[in-house]
Amino acid sequence: MLVHHLYSGGKDSSLAAWILTRLGYEVRLVTVSFGTLDNWRFARETAERLGFEHRVVYLPRDILERAADMAIKDGHPNNAIQFIHERALEAIASLPEVERVSDGTRRDDRVPFLDLPRARSLEDRFKVAYIRPLLGLGYKTIRELVEKLFVVEIRESEELEKSDYEVELRHLLRERGIDPLEIFPKSHRQSRVLGWKEGQ
Repeated sequence: MLVHHLYSGGKDSSLAAWILTRLGYEVRLVTVSFGTLDNWRFARETAERLGFEHRVVYLPRDILERAADMAIKDGHPNNAIQFIHERALEAIASLPEVERVSDGTRRDDRVPFLDLPRARSLEDRFKVAYIRPLLGLGYKTIRELVEKLFVVEIRESEELEKSDYEVELRHLLRERGIDPLEIFPKSHRQSRVLGWKEGQ
């Protein structure tokens, strides 16, 4: 059973991929890009270190432009990130060979997160199964598993080499002459998995 897993190279999407393999799925990691930067390569490096197949799916730049408009209007990135996440899942679900799509959203996530009606809508519109391996896990459990399994780099979002939507959104805001720290939290630490811990 093949599942296409939305992948940033961070701890949550990496842990979710690991859980999927333990459930018996063949996991193909998919990173979404708008083609403005090549930051997807950080996810590919992590995927290779973890032994997963990886591909990049490109979304139209107008989605990124609309997300930037939302972030500027709102003064925060939440709706923009949610918008991109939903378009990313739809893009993966619309690929002809895809029957199952997954992500690393957690029980305690507010953004990005598909509530039950949106999750069902994704499944119904694209005739796929939507799988969220971390949905029942809280922060403490996720931290324990990540610490056991992975070597992780944690840094401020602005400094970390990562492959999530935020990187290209911040880049576009800079292109528009807007300091991303006027919209994103001034201090926000994120993670990137560098590989397996010894013995894993």
